[in-house]
Amino acid sequence: MRQVRLVRGALTAALLGVTAVGCSGSGSAQSAETGHTTTASPPASAVTQSSGGGQDSWRAWTKDLSGSEGVQVCGATAHQVVCATGADGFVGRSHTDGSVSWAVPATTAGKNLGLVVDKADERAVTSGGRTLRAANLRTGKAAWSHQLPAARVYTGFVASEGVVYALDAWSSVYREANVALGAYRESDGTTLWHRTVDADRHESPAAFDGRVYTTDSSKVTARDGRNGDALATTTSGTKCPHLIAGGHYLVCSGVSYSAEDTFPPLQRLDPGDLRPLSTAEDSGQKPERALISADGVLMLFEVGAEDSSVGDWTAYDLNHPKKLWSYYTTSDEAGLVGGRFLTFTPRNDRATRGHLISIDLHAGPHAKGDAAPRMAPAYPETVGSAYPAFVLPGGDPDHVVIETMVHHILRSLPLP
Repeated sequence: MRQVRLVRGALTAALLGVTAVGCSGSGSAQSAETGHTTTASPPASAVTQSSGGGQDSWRAWTKDLSGSEGVQVCGATAHQVVCATGADGFVGRSHTDGSVSWAVPATTAGKNLGLVVDKADERAVTSGGRTLRAANLRTGKAAWSHQLPAARVYTGFVASEGVVYALDAWSSVYREANVALGAYRESDGTTLWHRTVDADRHESPAAFDGRVYTTDSSKVTARDGRNGDALATTTSGTKCPHLIAGGHYLVCSGVSYSAEDTFPPLQRLDPGDLRPLSTAEDSGQKPERALISADGVLMLFEVGAEDSSVGDWTAYDLNHPKKLWSYYTTSDEAGLVGGRFLTFTPRNDRATRGHLISIDLHAGPHAKGDAAPRMAPAYPETVGSAYPAFVLPGGDPDHVVIETMVHHILRSLPLP
């Protein structure tokens, strides 16, 4: 599953079906590659036929980002970095020096919801306002776009196995949301289905193994990705404000934007029939962000309800329900690569702040020998005051890209 990275505030969290809603949101895509589109593309001279520099390895570099490139809406393949610009534009950057390889200008105004970068289908997908749009990673040109009718907006999306699943709703907060879910073929934007669903407009769907999942907080629904038919729902009494998906696992938790002091406990669900499965007991603290490894380790950043500036990244074993370990820090930024967990050291620890730390997923921060934690040298872009975020290349990377929030910079550096 390729979960979209959402802008903090919209979901990061904008990280975030057949109805009367028509137009291109429930019809065929406008193909930008065949010329049948109203979407503007850059002149040929502005785009290079490049995927980032061939088979060369990643290198260390630092580049300033343009004012149009959004915050925390960058992704990467094994050969390039891609960032969303404006509401629905794209910029591709070389993995060898960070220079711009190609650009697809934005065509509309609105808040960007996030970005999916999918090497398998050679597509990057982003959304803002009424527009859902894709770019071709190989050619650096716009691939297709969908535009909703007036007064409807996209509210969240995810991509899995060559299909983009996108929620849309009425833009006005003063009327019933009337949430719909659409499925679009990632390669050419063809609409597969589009129908009204029971879903919270603020919670992006989850998708894997040919199914797509939505939650309306009190009920989770599993649908067939091919036609949108409902296949299963959760049992009565299940509380699921937020769906966490990864590695073919599905978990319910509370939400980071909740104003409550108590939160529903973690609950693992069977992806097939959505029955509750035995789940490790969490801390009862506020869940801010989560990742799940391919072998079933849930990493959950938990903070106090009154103070989200510090917290613990806690590892939970989903297959043998138990807590494995915790790491105290001040950042909810993290990544998983090579069986290890990446995050930043606490900004309030003078001895170690400003470092990228790598922790063995199963052994934890106190392990010894080959499983011991590793730290990269301190860089200006990794200090807490820069509010750094990760962009992890695909494949088995030996570098990680750091994106800073204050002075908007990308820095490629070796993994510790």
